[in-house]
Amino acid sequence: QVQLVESGGGLVQAGGSLRLSCAASGRTFSNYAMGWFRQAPGKEREFVAAISWGGRTYYADSVKGRFTISRGNAENTMYLQMNSLKPEDTSVYYCAAGPNIATLSAGYWGQGTQVTVSS
Repeated sequence: QVQLVESGGGLVQAGGSLRLSCAASGRTFSNYAMGWFRQAPGKEREFVAAISWGGRTYYADSVKGRFTISRGNAENTMYLQMNSLKPEDTSVYYCAAGPNIATLSAGYWGQGTQVTVSS
């Protein structure tokens, strides 16, 4: 059974940093794209960042220069380093994995981790 489990969320003051982790199991994800989405209360889910199986990265304009996505040495792990956090970054953050970047949102999903940024 495929599982994606996020961790690392929490409460942080504006300007602070958090590092989210995603651990995948149940199959090999080394040739899969992986990424992060987020959803704030009352808003639609939005793309945050993604990384292809080859290591190419993509970011939403709202997080470019502040967030960094990476894959761990263990092939089924992924991280999101979030710096200079803003109150508008407050959301539930979800990890996703799919055959490629274009079909990421149609693949596997984690249960989400809450990130709250206080002003």
